[in-house]
Amino acid sequence: MALITQRPKTENAYKILFQIFMWVIWIGYPLVNADYDNPDAVIFLKMLVTVRAVEIPLFYFIVHYLIPKVFRTRGTTSYVFSLIIICGAYIFFEDKLKFWINPNYKHAFTFFIFFPVMFVAALATGYGLITEIMKEERGRREEKQERMQSELSFLRSQISPHFIFNVLNSIVYLIRSEPGDAESVTIKLSELIRYMLYETDSKQVPVSREVAYLQNYIDLQMVRYGDDVEINVNIEGNDSSLTIEPMLLIPFVENAFKHGIGMVKEPKIDIQLEYHGDLLTFMVANQIAPETKESKDFSSGIGLKNVRRRLELLYPKKHELMVDDSDGKFVVQLSIDLKRDKTEEDAYHQAELHSS
Repeated sequence: MALITQRPKTENAYKILFQIFMWVIWIGYPLVNADYDNPDAVIFLKMLVTVRAVEIPLFYFIVHYLIPKVFRTRGTTSYVFSLIIICGAYIFFEDKLKFWINPNYKHAFTFFIFFPVMFVAALATGYGLITEIMKEERGRREEKQERMQSELSFLRSQISPHFIFNVLNSIVYLIRSEPGDAESVTIKLSELIRYMLYETDSKQVPVSREVAYLQNYIDLQMVRYGDDVEINVNIEGNDSSLTIEPMLLIPFVENAFKHGIGMVKEPKIDIQLEYHGDLLTFMVANQIAPETKESKDFSSGIGLKNVRRRLELLYPKKHELMVDDSDGKFVVQLSIDLKRDKTEEDAYHQAELHSS
């Protein structure tokens, strides 16, 4: 929400500057160009400045009442009718005010009286409509972001329990079969759970942390399966500035261990991860048992749908995901453009400051 809260402050600053500039020009221009040596001109200036100052409340009445209360709720016809009545009353009042300031002023509902009131009314109408449009757009952005955050939280919550159960099963197996590795395995498990508990609430984490998380998980599985499974891992990249959505890559690795072992003869899992510049490429491949092709459960089930949805929400038009289950292998290839634009950078830094 850091970016959303930042935008209204910027918009309010622009509104204040615009209004200051507008009223300085509206009232200050006659003062600059007046002939102060001419008594009649001074009286006229006094009358003009007073009338223009009185028109300021008209502007704010239209912006803060007629637009939101009449135009938004009752429609254009009621708004125009109300505006005509208000402007007519103002023209009549200004005519009396001018005569009170300058008794020599002749009553005449001329263009000279009509134009300033209608100009202010038109300016207020345009300004008020633009303000309402901006407010609506901001509301839609906030609602969209709230929905996206709620959906992401739900998707993450689906991952965490499933992953914890998998890891605990692995730990139980290791403690029974390899008690000497219990201490190191428990430490790695604590690091995994710590990451899940404290990092997954962040919108973005450094890619290096996600890589360390993946590596810990893979190390646990390598300890568990030993030489029974051929596991090839190749990770390249050292760009500490890149960030990524936490726990975005782990479902692919989990799936490979879940469906790439078991009934598979001579199981083999290949994992490749590269992140250079702004591009991250990720590939996971595992063999499929020809009798079952269990990995199709992932390709059509909740696991891949979960990841696809998160990618659509977080990296729209900035990722490519390909899944292939031909030739006895299940291969997932993912590429993500991790470059953030300026608004994303501001939101990330604001979130970091807020969390600290």
